[in-house]
Amino acid sequence: MRNSFLIALLCIAFTSCDKASKKELIFEEDFTGSSLNESFWNYELGDGCPNLCGWGNNERQTYTKHNVSVKDGLLYIKATKDSTLYESGRITTAKKIEFQYGTVEVRAKLPQGQGIWPAIWMLGSDIGDKGWPACGEIDIMEYVGKAPHEVHTTLHTPDSYGQSKNTKITTNNKIEEGFHIYKCNWTKDFIEFFIDDTLVYTFNPEVKNDKTWPFDKPFYIILNMAIGGNFGGPEVDDSIFPQEFIVDYVKVYK
Repeated sequence: MRNSFLIALLCIAFTSCDKASKKELIFEEDFTGSSLNESFWNYELGDGCPNLCGWGNNERQTYTKHNVSVKDGLLYIKATKDSTLYESGRITTAKKIEFQYGTVEVRAKLPQGQGIWPAIWMLGSDIGDKGWPACGEIDIMEYVGKAPHEVHTTLHTPDSYGQSKNTKITTNNKIEEGFHIYKCNWTKDFIEFFIDDTLVYTFNPEVKNDKTWPFDKPFYIILNMAIGGNFGGPEVDDSIFPQEFIVDYVKVYK
């Protein structure tokens, strides 16, 4: 009888722990249909001018709607070059899907070639009031074609203005092959980054204040592919185009 009681208690305990460990899925985008779901996403268009020409990084591309497409359950962000113009795509969830803390998971396939710069990242929703970098920036994945096999994970804060000192470069010789999962686990105490479920970087400053930790407010997601610029360039190999940054899904867990 006592053994049965103990077994019952253990079952209750394990069940409770299992429920506690499960994360709640609060946003899922599988890119079904034949067009971008604009109840979730915004197009960011143009070259950043007049207020932020070159998008603040001397980038070469103009963002358009026609460089973003959805087909067969995948999002395609295409970078193109004609005789005079570089074009690409950038979408955000600003004012539509914003959240504070949680796990962001994105499965994506990278483009390749000198000059391309795809990214999965987040900005604080108060960027309009506070500006950058006071709003905070969480770079879940950046890849620059001039440095094959390397994935950059970076946090931008007022304390690191003009520098990428809160960063980690992860080398993976197969990162350009097929799809990979890029994940960020963001809590009130630390931010962890994963590639294919392998922990690659943890950001946990000892002192957390407005200068070092602008991450205690809602953020939104950005998916884009830049061309050239201070980080992606400056040289661009025009022979590589077109290139596609392909996203299978975006999930956010609370």
